Amino acid sequence: MQASYTLLASKSTMEMEAELVTRSYKVYKRRFWGLAQLVLLNIVWLTFSSISSTAAEYFQVSESAINWMSTGYLFAFCIASPFVIWVLNKGGPKPAIVTTAALLFVGNWLRYAGTRANGGIFGLAMFGQILIGLAQPFCLCAPTRYSDLWFSDKGRTSATAVASLANPLGAALGQLIDSEWTTKPSDIPNMVLYIAVIVSCHSQSKATRNKKNEYIHTNHFISKATVASLPAFFLPAEPPTPPSASSAVPRTPLLEATRELLTTVEFWLIFIPFSIYVGFFNSVSSLLNQILEPHGYSETEAGIAGAILIVVGLVAAAIISPITDRYKHYLGSIRVLVPIVVASYIALIFAPSSSAGIVPSYIVMALIGASSFAMLPVTLEYLVEITYPFSPEIGSTICWTGGQLFGACFILIQDALKDGEDAKPPLNMHRALIFSCVLCAVAAPFPLSLGLFGRVVKRRRLEIDQGVEMREGESLQSGGSAEDNPSKLKYDDARKDQVVEQVV
Repeated sequence: MQASYTLLASKSTMEMEAELVTRSYKVYKRRFWGLAQLVLLNIVWLTFSSISSTAAEYFQVSESAINWMSTGYLFAFCIASPFVIWVLNKGGPKPAIVTTAALLFVGNWLRYAGTRANGGIFGLAMFGQILIGLAQPFCLCAPTRYSDLWFSDKGRTSATAVASLANPLGAALGQLIDSEWTTKPSDIPNMVLYIAVIVSCHSQSKATRNKKNEYIHTNHFISKATVASLPAFFLPAEPPTPPSASSAVPRTPLLEATRELLTTVEFWLIFIPFSIYVGFFNSVSSLLNQILEPHGYSETEAGIAGAILIVVGLVAAAIISPITDRYKHYLGSIRVLVPIVVASYIALIFAPSSSAGIVPSYIVMALIGASSFAMLPVTLEYLVEITYPFSPEIGSTICWTGGQLFGACFILIQDALKDGEDAKPPLNMHRALIFSCVLCAVAAPFPLSLGLFGRVVKRRRLEIDQGVEMREGESLQSGGSAEDNPSKLKYDDARKDQVVEQVV
């Protein structure tokens, strides 16, 4: 099915030209408040991956059961995704942010109750984790929609990077801090309490300790716990005026856009590798302790490796995203970063058993983090560019859902591939790492094929911002070739420069 659309169809070419040249687009400083709220909600996530052995001992379950704490909320993400697309498409980012805040509040306190009550109730803690999993897609899939609604082409990739990568930053802090806060099984309840308080209050609070060094007066925390949710209710739903020409264009209806998207070759060339690479990132970061521990490394060293994975990635994304905003070389960046990702997973097979100790594992984690994080916001924004005028949340939510679903499956598969007690070393994950390497290599040709074999891939949203009009009959299936669409109106560079962006 082709998506047909005409911009300012009732006006003559000269009138359209005059209006687009002289129109002034505004970006508002208040856009950073919503971005900050997205960052806060994306940053406060907790898993037990870096302390899986200690958590298993506390709950008196196996490490495989603890893995379900990660796997469960990944599956919950997938369940919530269709509703997420609908909320973001019909209501925009604000109702998604409000939903996230509410579910995070309830889920974190239920998870704390599950760790505290009767010496630990694994089922209740898991239920709280699932509620948090239901919350995650509402804020993790919102950044492309938010940046498209509030930012111009000069800052969209950076805004998407800041909001999206806050999620793994929270995971990095969890990898590092959880292993420091939890030195023995009895520390688990307090660790979860600290996270619940941070999520709920985002402020410092005092508590009274009893002789057993356990926190009391948790009702004091709960009474203040609504503080974190309040900012979400006061955020503006949308800017008073569009930040760019592309933001002013009506988007293709949801069902029509979804149908055409799923029949577009370029979407699948992005979806397949995105899902696999995000899936293995989730899997490896969740199983990192179990990857390193058989080779004699501690939970603290695994926590440091997880922190390196994400901190180095954040630094790389902070460098690449502004450069991409400036030069728009989306596809070139993807073609450079994909081989680095594959090479890193190959190196991961050999790093844990290296005679050089933990350092090779740290280096490999840094490479995986840098290449994966740098590529993630670039890929999400590139997908929005080439699928315009489809609303951004459709493609990004489907891709994120694929990554979470694959991540859950990969955790189960890699856990099943773990060697037995009689292996050398016992319970090593060598076969699981080979599995990840092979699939990453198989996925690599897909993004590298974008724009090849006679298909012209156009950055449609950017062209609208620069004055190139999309006309009736143009479709994603056509590849967007300029030769196939002679009726396109393209303004010269001098006229493009006359489009003014104001900051209010």
